[in-house]
Amino acid sequence: MKARDFTLYAAVVANVAIAVTKFIAAAITGSASMFSEALHSVVDTGDGLLVLLGLRLSHRPPSPRHPYGHGLEVYFWSMVVAMSIFGMGGVVSIYEGISRMVHPQHLGSATLGYAVLACSFVFEGISWLISMKAFGRVRGRKSLWTAIKQSKDPTTFVVVLEDSAALIGILIAAAGLTITKLTHEPRFDAAGSILIGLLLVTSGIVLGRETWSLMIGESASPALVDDIQRIASQRSELGEVQKPRTLHLGPDHIHVDLDIHAHADVTARELGELVEWLEKAVQAAHPEVGRISIRLT
Repeated sequence: MKARDFTLYAAVVANVAIAVTKFIAAAITGSASMFSEALHSVVDTGDGLLVLLGLRLSHRPPSPRHPYGHGLEVYFWSMVVAMSIFGMGGVVSIYEGISRMVHPQHLGSATLGYAVLACSFVFEGISWLISMKAFGRVRGRKSLWTAIKQSKDPTTFVVVLEDSAALIGILIAAAGLTITKLTHEPRFDAAGSILIGLLLVTSGIVLGRETWSLMIGESASPALVDDIQRIASQRSELGEVQKPRTLHLGPDHIHVDLDIHAHADVTARELGELVEWLEKAVQAAHPEVGRISIRLT
């Protein structure tokens, strides 16, 4: 099992257990922020399953209708995840908080709420550490935000975003519960629900923005583009090699368009051998390149 898949399965299992306990605590305490956190865990569970579905569908082989494969499935289902976080998680939590602001309800015992939040923080923290470790292999020495923006595989950072938001949300819920108990003003708990909702809306926008860019066609990294140009420029038969045009058709599937200018004295046979060598050399250096379209001028 790949580290990416293990991270997703670990997140799903953790969120199922956390969601059940949060809903029980929300029902007993009557806390709006606790309800929002329970809803948050339900959304995270569904999102993990959707990402796993996208990965499974993306591995289907090419077909006459989809000759370049199904790698874009990952981007589609990641966009569905972003909309789920934004709508089902963020908007509903904000609505619940506003509703409790207008119609405040006094909370029950906070002891169970604190116990659930503490356990949730531990489980979410473990899931976060696993996801950060897996993403760290892709991230390298880059900053977290730079790595997310440059990543071509949203499944590597979606759990990082969700778990980070979950940890912050737990702290917000605990703060809202504490201030409400100290002041006997339930609107502070409702405010916590609104803040959790805004946090989820922000997470959904960030994930949606990055996934949208991949869905409409994003080029490969500048380093890969430059290396393809360098490989092609090694042959003396070529006078000029223009910068390649690349397109991600999935996290691990790149299409390359390459325009090259051959010297006039190069024969047709030599051109055929040159094209064959170029394809093998590029794919040997970058296995993620699935197809190279070469135009000789």
